[in-house]
Amino acid sequence: MLWVLAKRGLLNPGPPGKMVAQLNALRRWGFSLAGELRSAADRSPDHAAVIDSSPDGTDRTTTYRELWRRTEALALSLRARYGIGVGSKIGVLARNHAGMIASMAAGSALGAEVVLLNPALSAAAIDAVVHEQKIELVLADNDLVELIPGVPTLTETNAERLIAAPSPGDLRPPTRAGRLIVLTSGTTAAPKGARRRNPSSLSPLASVLDRIPLRVGERIFVAAPLFHTWGLAALQISLGLRATLVLQRKFDPQATVRAVEQYECPGLVAVPVMLQRLLETGVVPDPRPRVVALSGSALPGGLATHFMDVYGDCLYNLYGSTEASWVSIATPADLRTDPRTAGRPPLGTVVEIRSRDGRVLDAGQVGEIHVRNNMLFEGYTAQREATPEGLLGTGDLGHFDTDGLLYVDGRADDMIVSGGENVFPRPVEELIAQLPQVREVAVIGVDDPSFGQRLAAYIVLHPGERLDPESVREYVRHYLARFCVPRDVVFLPELPRTATGKVIPRALRLPPRRP
Repeated sequence: MLWVLAKRGLLNPGPPGKMVAQLNALRRWGFSLAGELRSAADRSPDHAAVIDSSPDGTDRTTTYRELWRRTEALALSLRARYGIGVGSKIGVLARNHAGMIASMAAGSALGAEVVLLNPALSAAAIDAVVHEQKIELVLADNDLVELIPGVPTLTETNAERLIAAPSPGDLRPPTRAGRLIVLTSGTTAAPKGARRRNPSSLSPLASVLDRIPLRVGERIFVAAPLFHTWGLAALQISLGLRATLVLQRKFDPQATVRAVEQYECPGLVAVPVMLQRLLETGVVPDPRPRVVALSGSALPGGLATHFMDVYGDCLYNLYGSTEASWVSIATPADLRTDPRTAGRPPLGTVVEIRSRDGRVLDAGQVGEIHVRNNMLFEGYTAQREATPEGLLGTGDLGHFDTDGLLYVDGRADDMIVSGGENVFPRPVEELIAQLPQVREVAVIGVDDPSFGQRLAAYIVLHPGERLDPESVREYVRHYLARFCVPRDVVFLPELPRTATGKVIPRALRLPPRRP
C-alpha cells in the first residue's frame, strides 16, 4: 500500500507544520467526508479544491480553506437552527457544484446520516424516499425545490445566507461518525438506500490508485453525478489526493471538452454513455487527459476501442456496484487485450466465481461473481443482509480467463431460457453495437409462447442512418446461435437511462404485435 501511495505523490514531504495539522485532523475526524476535507484543508489550504459555476453561471474557484470554512459555517447553522446532530438524517438534492460538497460534508461533520437524492427522480419517487428514509431536512438546489413537498427544505440561496452569517459555536468531531447513504439505481425496482462505509485508513484509496494512476494535486473533471456511487468515489479520491475538482451542474459534451482543455485536466471521471457523446462532438481536448476513468454501467467493447483510438490509451474502467464499491479495474492494456474484459481485482480485493451451491469455480466456468474488499456497503437502510464468508454476491454472472482477466457475462436475472438454452443479452448487444448505423442498443428478454422467452433489441440509430429489423436479425444469425437472434427489433429515438447511463429495462415498451 505504501508503495502505491508514494508512487501517486501522497507521501511527498511538505511543510512540517501543515503535515502535522493534516495528520492531527485525520486522527480527530477520521476518514469520513468531513475528515478528508478537513485534512486536505490543513495540508493544502490555498490549493484550489473546486472549479465550478455559481447559480448565475459565472466561473468560480474555491480553495480547500474556503471549502472547509463554508462547510463549518453551514454545519454550525444546521445544528443551531434545525437541531441536526448525531443520528439525524438529512437529504441532499443537488447537482455537481461546490455547494453540494459543503452540504454533504456539513452533515458528515455533525455525525448525521446524509441521503444523496437523485434529481432525475420524480417528485413522487423522491417523496417516497424522503419518508422511507425518515429525512428531517433536505438541502436542495434552487431549481429542484419543487421536487420536495411537505418536508423542511433549505434552498441553495438560503444556505448561502447561513454560510455568510453562521450561528456561533465550536465545531468538534461528532461522538459517532455519520454515514453517507446512496440510492441504488432503481432500474428494476424502487431505489433502496445503501449505507456507505467510512474508510478506516488510506487503504481504499490505495486500492483504486493501484490501477488508476491519478496523482496528488491534479485537476480532475468529474462528469459523473456526485450523488451516485461512482461520482461520490471520485469526490473521495479527489479529497484524498488534494486534487482540484472541475465540476459542471449538467453534463454537456461540448462544454466538457472545452473545460478539460481550458483547465488542462489530466483526469476525467465519467460514465460510459458520456464517451459516445464526447466522440460525437468531433473535437478532442488539447492536451488530452492522461486518465479517463469510467464506471456506473456496462462499457461496450467497441466503444472502448474507438475511444482509445481517438483519445489515446487513457481508458480505465472500474466494474463495481453501489453495494460492492469496486470489484475489478480494467487498464488500457487490459482493454487493448480484450475490450470486453472487466480487468483484474485491485490491491486488497478478493474476487471469486461461485456456483449456485457455493463452490469456487475454475477459469472459464461461469458463475456468480463474489467480492470482498474494505469498502463493502454496510447494508440497506431498511434491513441488514449478511454476506457468506465475508464475500458479497454481486448478482452478476461472470468468469475468469486463464490469464486472470475477469469477464462479466450479464446479470443473473437478465439471463433468459429460450427453447431450453441459456441466453445472455450482453453478447448480442455487443454485436449489434458494432453495426456502423447503430448509436446505442439495449437487448432484454421478453416472454414468448413458443420458446418460453426470446430476446428483443431496442436500437437508436445515428442521425440520417437507416436499418431494417430483418437486416439486424440476419446479422446476428450470421455470428451467433439461432436462439440469440432477437424476435423483436424496435427502433427508438433514445434509450431510457438513469443519470449514470444505465438502461431502464422496465421503461422499454414493445409496439403491438402484428397478427
